[in-house]
Amino acid sequence: VQLQASGGGLVQAGGSLRLSCAASGNIFSINAMGWYRQAPGKERELVALIRRSGGTTIYADSVKGRFTISRDNAKNTVYLQMASLNSEDTAVYYCMYGSRAVLGMNGMDYWGKGTQVTVSS
Repeated sequence: VQLQASGGGLVQAGGSLRLSCAASGNIFSINAMGWYRQAPGKERELVALIRRSGGTTIYADSVKGRFTISRDNAKNTVYLQMASLNSEDTAVYYCMYGSRAVLGMNGMDYWGKGTQVTVSS
């Protein structure tokens, strides 16, 4: 499975961005997909996950109410709509896909290259 993320960039505080991650290859076993982020000097943080079937979602507390994860199974794509962005959201965002039953970071098998999101104050 290959993942291609896009949509990062520079945005002012309070603004919005949408990230996309398209998957190709053998995705039939994929159970969930999502995003994590890593800021300089900080640990990796799970941002959001969504089940491929059923659409169950989980979010980090830090983004609840501001970020929305969604997927288009026909396009093999997962999205992250980010709103009310602040400087704490500045990070490299990585998409990930997983085939395991658990809905969490430990259920992921494939990771894309990151896309930078920078929020200016």
